[in-house]
Amino acid sequence: MGTGSVKIVLFHEAMQKEVESLIIDGLTERWGVDDPTMNSDIREISKTYSEDSFYVAVANGAIVGTGAIVVESTNIGRIVRMSVAHHLRHRGIGKSILRHLEKVASDRGYKSIVLETTETWTDAIGFYKSQGYIISGYANGDAHFEKCI
Repeated sequence: MGTGSVKIVLFHEAMQKEVESLIIDGLTERWGVDDPTMNSDIREISKTYSEDSFYVAVANGAIVGTGAIVVESTNIGRIVRMSVAHHLRHRGIGKSILRHLEKVASDRGYKSIVLETTETWTDAIGFYKSQGYIISGYANGDAHFEKCI
């Protein structure tokens, strides 16, 4: 599956279970366990995120990735909840989601985008660096990134 077969669409409530499952699978893969007391935002996406901030990558009728852009401050957007189904990574889906979120951020007038990932998650760090994001610092076990757009 290449990026040409992936469509990025706005999240809607009917997607909740499948999106939640995809994100939790990724977190469980990373941490070895799903702690239901953590990550409450993904358990009720439509209540947590504004209707135009959470996006889903769909391919062949299946949800294969997610990402959201939220307000950090007046001129800065924050990317959160980037996730791609494990068996479909390294096929351009994450890049497609990221490019879409960057376009949304630009259209909203943001001048830069920030994001973070766990500092030991080397694949994610390499991915964001390859997409032009610069590490702006480390705190509480996370690597923080920024990119001017």
